[in-house]
Amino acid sequence: MNANTSRQHPAEWDQDAQLLSQTARDLPTGRHQFHKERLMAQIHEQAQQVQREERTATATAPPKARRFRLPRPAITLPAMAAALSAVVIAGVVTVGGDGSGIRDSGVATGPALTTDVGTASTKGVPQLLDQISLAAAEGDHPTVKPGQYIYIESVLADTFVKTVNDKSSLASHELHRRQIWESPDGVKGWLIDPAVNDGPEGETLSLPDEQGNTPKAHLGSPSFDYLTKLTTDPDALLAKIYKETKGQGNTPDQQAFTTIGDLLAESYPPAELYPALFEAAAKIPGVVVVDDAVDAAGRHGVAVARLDETSGQREEWIFDKKTHVYLGARNVQVEPIKEEGILIKSGTVNFTMAVKNRAVVDGMKQTPSQAG
Repeated sequence: MNANTSRQHPAEWDQDAQLLSQTARDLPTGRHQFHKERLMAQIHEQAQQVQREERTATATAPPKARRFRLPRPAITLPAMAAALSAVVIAGVVTVGGDGSGIRDSGVATGPALTTDVGTASTKGVPQLLDQISLAAAEGDHPTVKPGQYIYIESVLADTFVKTVNDKSSLASHELHRRQIWESPDGVKGWLIDPAVNDGPEGETLSLPDEQGNTPKAHLGSPSFDYLTKLTTDPDALLAKIYKETKGQGNTPDQQAFTTIGDLLAESYPPAELYPALFEAAAKIPGVVVVDDAVDAAGRHGVAVARLDETSGQREEWIFDKKTHVYLGARNVQVEPIKEEGILIKSGTVNFTMAVKNRAVVDGMKQTPSQAG
C-alpha cells in the first residue's frame, strides 16, 4: 500500500464520482482530473485509472477500483502536466469567497508534514531485501476461510495544497485511524475512515455497486483470493507487474515499485507470495536503502525506497531494523518542486501511514480484540 496514495482538469463526472467526498464534488471544474477518486477520499487506484485514460482513449485498462484505496500522491509526466490547468501534490481544499470553509473530510487540518530526508544508498539493497524476505516467509500468515474477513487497521496523514480565497498554501490532514474489512473473494467489505466516510459508522464496500457492477480483482485492487493465484516466481511476477501496469505512473520502474508497495500496505499477501514480492522488488532499477525512516506511528525503521525522478518524491517502505517486519510507508519530497505556485520543499511528507493491526476475523466490523 495500496493510497494514496491527486490531479484534475475540466471533465464531466462519471459514475465513479459517487465515491468522492462532498468537497470533491464542489471543486471548481479546473481541478477535475487527477484528483478524481483520490481527492480527500484518498483513492490511489482510481487516480491510476484516470492517468491511463488520459494517455489514450483506446488503451486497455483493468476494471475500476472496487475499494477506497490508500492515497499515494504522485506528479504526472511533464507532457501531461502541461495539458492541465492545475497539478497538485495530494489534494485541494477550497474555501468560499465569503471565508466559509468547505470541509474536504472528517479530519482536521494543520501545517505541512515535514521530516529529515535521510541518507539513501544502493549499498546493501540485496542483503536487506533478502532479510526482509526471510522474515516475511517465517511470519504468521493464517489461512483465510470463506466467511472470514481480512482486517487491516492503520493510521495515516497527508500533506496537500489548501486554497482559501484563491490563495494557496500547504496544509496537512491530521493523523487518523483507518479500518477496513474485506472478504477473501473481495465481494464484501466495510471501511471506517473519517477522511472518506460521511459518518463515524463507516460505509459498505460490498459488491455489486450501485450500478450493479462487480469488477474483477486485479493488481491495482486485489482480493486475497486473487493474491493466492499470483505466481511466486520473482521474475515472472515482476514481468506480470510491468505488463499489467504499462502506461501507468511516471515510469515503468516507478510504477512497478509502487504496485508492490501497495500490495504490502493494504492487503494480506499469502506467506508464499511475500518473498516473491521482495525478490521482485530487488530487480527493479533504482531501489535504495534509507538508513532511518519514521512511519506514521512514530516508529523508526530502515526503508526500501525509490526516487521518482519526475516528481522528486521518494516512496519508502519502512521495516523494523531488527525483526524486518513491515511497519508502514511514506512519500517524501526529496527534490524541491513548485506546484500551483507553491514550493514543495525537500523534507515535505506528502503521505505517511503505519499498519497497526493486520488479522483475520470471523465477522464484518469485528476487530481482533473482540474476537478474543
